[in-house]
Amino acid sequence: MLYNIRVFFLTSCSGLVSNHTGKKAQSSSLMNFLYPNKESRVEHTPEIPTLTLPVKVGIAFVPSNNWQGNGIHEKDQIELLDKVRSAFLKYDYIDRIEVIPSTYLNGGEGFSTLEQVGRLYNVDIMASVSYDQVTQSLENNAALLYWTIVGMYIIPGNENSVQTFVDTAVFDIKSQKMLFRAPGLSKLENRTTAVGVDKTIADQSLNGFSLAVTDMTKNLDSELARFKTRVKEEKVAKIEHRDGYNGGGALHSSLLVLIMLLLARGLKSRQTDWS
Repeated sequence: MLYNIRVFFLTSCSGLVSNHTGKKAQSSSLMNFLYPNKESRVEHTPEIPTLTLPVKVGIAFVPSNNWQGNGIHEKDQIELLDKVRSAFLKYDYIDRIEVIPSTYLNGGEGFSTLEQVGRLYNVDIMASVSYDQVTQSLENNAALLYWTIVGMYIIPGNENSVQTFVDTAVFDIKSQKMLFRAPGLSKLENRTTAVGVDKTIADQSLNGFSLAVTDMTKNLDSELARFKTRVKEEKVAKIEHRDGYNGGGALHSSLLVLIMLLLARGLKSRQTDWS
């Protein structure tokens, strides 16, 4: 009887010191954002997009499904998307990548919102990042026994897990055609005291997003290479070039440097032969 009272008391204390006990989820849905009703989900006439190189890209998180606000703080959103931006600035066929706060998408819906944001930031392509994260904190029954002896500040009493999924869908704004998409996953697990569970879950949540975005960036790179092959072989998009863009400036510059080095080496060799 006394043991049961102690277990009940300690379980109640765990609930009092933490707001994260149990299972919680936060998410954003690209489908709900782009197609808010059945009528908008009717397939439009397929159109082959025309991409003008170098392309101008915007990237933003899809607004949260939670009416209380985004699952990721705006500052953290910007930092995460900057990681993606930095990874793709090396490609000469990308003119620039604009990191767009999700606040510009809040309150809007459908492709009309993407078009408005596209005009505002002067971008032709939009990469929309949606997410789904589940956090779970379960009390460890074995630890409850230890709590009755040494106190919950010392022995870990909660088993925490954070599973994160992010998905980037890349759209040509004008044709409303999805060009390609790439996922990213992460899973974190650890133990903590009931007193420290709130901070641990918060830290794990952000770390989970960071790891998932890193995974997604690698997959995005692979999908981008695959899309370039599809453009050539399957003609899934038409390619045009902006004035002054030749599609291979970096390659031509490298070849020029190599030729100059070979010529210099040859000239030095001739001078040696004549000396």
